[in-house]
Amino acid sequence: MTLTELRYIVTLAQEQHFGRAASKCYVSQPTLSVGVKKLEDELGVALFERTRNAVRVTPMGELIIGQAQKVLEESATIKQLAKTGQDQLSSPLRVGAIYTIGPYLFPHLIPQLAQSAPSMPLYIEENFTAVLRRKLRLGELDVIIIALPFNEPDVLTKPLYDEPFKVLLPSGHPWEEQESIDPADLAEADLLMLGEGHCFRDQILEACPVLGNKKEGDGSGIEATSLETIRHMVASGMGISVLPQSAIVDHHYAPNLLTTRPFRAPSPGRTVALAWRASFPRPKAIDVLSDALRQCSIAQ
Repeated sequence: MTLTELRYIVTLAQEQHFGRAASKCYVSQPTLSVGVKKLEDELGVALFERTRNAVRVTPMGELIIGQAQKVLEESATIKQLAKTGQDQLSSPLRVGAIYTIGPYLFPHLIPQLAQSAPSMPLYIEENFTAVLRRKLRLGELDVIIIALPFNEPDVLTKPLYDEPFKVLLPSGHPWEEQESIDPADLAEADLLMLGEGHCFRDQILEACPVLGNKKEGDGSGIEATSLETIRHMVASGMGISVLPQSAIVDHHYAPNLLTTRPFRAPSPGRTVALAWRASFPRPKAIDVLSDALRQCSIAQ
């Protein structure tokens, strides 16, 4: 049994296709197939069900592959630990952020981090919380920026800042006459929201539970794929929306085209936080990233 063979079965379980798995492992398909079969023969159990069109993990395979993933994670940790005597800020830091944070935070973070850790290359990625969670567990990302609550075994979190939500209105909307908006009033509005999979959508529904009772086809509850798309739709007069404070920027539009209103107290909002594996061997990199994030204007 070798780490290479363990990497083969973990990748095959993820891809469920020999060709794609071989490509990700940078080997030929026959090489991967032979390696997987050799390990199965050594263990005396079938890890995969093979058909002409599909590859499926067997129940015993799920247990063994789960353990194999842990072995690979520990192996990667050993390599990182070997570098702990070296400069922790010289290796690349892989940072992920959810879609409703990354576009507004990264432009401030990148120059700030370049000043505080100029020798540390930065890799950034935006994705859904569920995808970032998986990549963090697999070691494909070192640290992620998410909204609390975020619960994951053996993962540490550190709150960074609190961010209120605000109502985005097109110019001339009747709610411009109000100083603040009652969250319950959103149920009667043509509300533009993000689609399924965005945690920000869930936070809005939590702030106004009555929105979850809306039925499709009632002329409301239009969904979009990004906050930027939503902003364009509001500017076009298609409805109103709710955005986090950091996303309230209107310098791309003519004056007075968009306006915002706060929510009535207690105002809904979110807590933005860092999350990283407890076993991550570069605590100085986490500290530098955390300090840089706190110094960003978006967090102040």
